[in-house]
Amino acid sequence: MLSREEVDTVIGNLAYPYGLIVKLLYGCGLRLSECLKLRVKDLNFAMGVLTVHDGKGREDHALPLPMAVASDLKAQIEKVKQRHRADLESGYAGVFLPDGLGAKYPRAAQELAWQWLFPAIMPTRANLPRGGHECRRHHLHERHVQDAITQAVRKSQLTKRASAHTFRHSFASHLLQANYDIRTIQEMLGHGDLKTTMIYTHTVRSSTLKEARSPLDF
Repeated sequence: MLSREEVDTVIGNLAYPYGLIVKLLYGCGLRLSECLKLRVKDLNFAMGVLTVHDGKGREDHALPLPMAVASDLKAQIEKVKQRHRADLESGYAGVFLPDGLGAKYPRAAQELAWQWLFPAIMPTRANLPRGGHECRRHHLHERHVQDAITQAVRKSQLTKRASAHTFRHSFASHLLQANYDIRTIQEMLGHGDLKTTMIYTHTVRSSTLKEARSPLDF
């Protein structure tokens, strides 16, 4: 687990777009794969909600959208719009879609709502089941983010090891320290089993009144 100060230090040593990605890993408790699979349509600024689709166990769950990064996310969507417009003008076929969705909604791959929030720099040439080839854009590769985090951690001169998943652990631990209910944390992490979330109670000491006082003193 990293302290909040350590989280901020690492983020400060990350270049675009990796700093924003890590802010979401920590601010929403996302797995790296969940973050990179976010699409434009998954952000609802009016409701303040970020929706994770097909998370671990293929479950969907909604999370509070951190208002601290709302302006950064809106700016990121503007960048996606510009790249998407250029892609269409270049004849790209859009983005890769979940299994079966492309057949059901043939035009979805070229709709803005389905574009990746963090698109890969270069498009990928895909082989079509019916034969032929076309260029589609994938999301940013996990390895690129992991490498950037490794360099930022080294530059930050932390005395701890840290990876992309460390920010998810820090998210859960900091919520527990802030006395969030364990079931709320379970829901936010997308854990199917409460036992998985309960691991954090053995590593982080909470400071709730019921733990700080004896029942004899009530």
